[in-house]
Amino acid sequence: VQLVESGGGLVQPGGSLRLSCTASGFTFSNYRMSWYRQAPGTERELVAFITGAGGNTNYADSVKGRFTISRDNAKNTVYLQMNSLKAEDTAVYYCRASFQGRIYWGQGTQVTVSS
Repeated sequence: VQLVESGGGLVQPGGSLRLSCTASGFTFSNYRMSWYRQAPGTERELVAFITGAGGNTNYADSVKGRFTISRDNAKNTVYLQMNSLKAEDTAVYYCRASFQGRIYWGQGTQVTVSS
């Protein structure tokens, strides 16, 4: 099982980034996919999730209207489009897969929002 995130980097406030997480080793379409983030000195927090078929999504209040989660089950990939980025969005972003008690995590990708 592997989850590989990509797309992080340094961006100015107000800018955009798109994170990707590509999965292998399990039946991707069965799994709810989530993005979490963790800033230094804080607990890991849920940013957004999307159900297996992609019919339902949910967002943390802090990112509603700015971030969009989506998935392509044919590519075993989940995305997080992040717009209007703020300094407080700076964190390591993690991809998570969950289904019937099974949970897998990616290694994380750093997002830094700074001028």
